[in-house]
Amino acid sequence: MPMWPVYTGTEGPHDGVAHLPAPPPWRAFDGGPPLPLPPQEDGSASPDRKHRAGTYQATQESIELVNAALVLRRPLLVTGPPGSGKSSLPYAVARELKLGPVLRWNITSRSTLQDGLYQYDPMARLYAASKGAGHKRPEEVREGESAGDAIEDHLRLGPLGTALLPYERPRVLLIDEIDKSDLDLPNDLLNVLEEGQFEIPELVRSAEHAPAARLMVSGSADRATVDRGLVRCRAFPFIVLTSNGEREFPPAFLRRCVPLHLRRPEPDHLEAIVRAHLGELDGDTKRMITTFLERSSTGELATDQLLNAIYLSRIPGLEARSREALAASLMTHLGPVAEFHDF
Repeated sequence: MPMWPVYTGTEGPHDGVAHLPAPPPWRAFDGGPPLPLPPQEDGSASPDRKHRAGTYQATQESIELVNAALVLRRPLLVTGPPGSGKSSLPYAVARELKLGPVLRWNITSRSTLQDGLYQYDPMARLYAASKGAGHKRPEEVREGESAGDAIEDHLRLGPLGTALLPYERPRVLLIDEIDKSDLDLPNDLLNVLEEGQFEIPELVRSAEHAPAARLMVSGSADRATVDRGLVRCRAFPFIVLTSNGEREFPPAFLRRCVPLHLRRPEPDHLEAIVRAHLGELDGDTKRMITTFLERSSTGELATDQLLNAIYLSRIPGLEARSREALAASLMTHLGPVAEFHDF
């Protein structure tokens, strides 16, 4: 039976995504054959990712809009000041809904659509062919392997390309700091995000004599089969695009996203964040939170600056004066300080 909300922001890992309502008819995809999700991140995962996923404090607005994005099969465009939890959100969703490791695409001014979809190294392939590197007789090639000069050995799916494989359940993809991209990238993403598929021209050209290719995927040593160069999703991925608000996006891009703006935490929410990361609040911690709120009213501060200051203040041996000086240094405004005038 369909349910709402699927993501609650408060529960431990559960299988609620199995009860995700059916997609709108215009957002239904039929890629296949279906692939199982990779295993959930375990003890081998980086500690910061596990901590980030387990301590995220979702607001009611973020819970509602995450569920809207999941049901509508649309990307979630998350804006807000630095340190507001934009990049932590997808890790929390992946943990609660048991959607496997988060794929991540960090955007720079040089990022292109192909970087996210796949990478191909023709020079490495040419070198392998000319030197005979990796050549094996057919009987020596084990299942899942190919000769070293085959095109599939020099192609790897990027984070977006991997997320669009026909998984049975949505993969989670973080496209971080999309506002730092070249002006063309948001428009270049439109067709892929709308169609839920893309072609790899190098494989399309070779499809007649090699219709199936086993490609390396992003984030692991696994391979996935791509038929005739077409990658088409089955469960549309949960895509979170983050932006610090440094630029405006074209209307065509915005209307294909569910918008979420994360605001500066209210005092109660800020205390909950600190408690989730560092345990119960003592008197010194509460005073530091008050100082942080006062300073943030006159300029931009990030929540992790407060967390750093509180963590250092709890180190044994630090004198009170040193704690105060360190806190003041760590809680330096990130932007211009507001000016107040008497009229």
